[in-house]
Amino acid sequence: MDVELFYFASCPNWQLARERLNEALTAVGRSAPQVTLRAVETDEEARALRVPGSPTIRVNGNDLFPAAAETDCLACRVYPTPDGLSGAPTVDQLIRALGNTS
Repeated sequence: MDVELFYFASCPNWQLARERLNEALTAVGRSAPQVTLRAVETDEEARALRVPGSPTIRVNGNDLFPAAAETDCLACRVYPTPDGLSGAPTVDQLIRALGNTS
């Protein structure tokens, strides 16, 4: 399983997403995969990598939460959660999304 977290350094939510992702991976019994951190530094990189915002989590090349539209610049990403919009998916959302990967 190839797990990647795309982020840009000034994003205030990427570390929270990383913590929640690690917790979710452990909860689904997949604690062995290492999360590869992928820094995105420029708008051009964001477009080339098709990163719709920071943080973006991909498993085996697929976005766990496909975005309806891509951005053309570095931007913070928001996720709909049961408590409203958040800068990172909840652990439960990550567990469900990881359960849909094979």
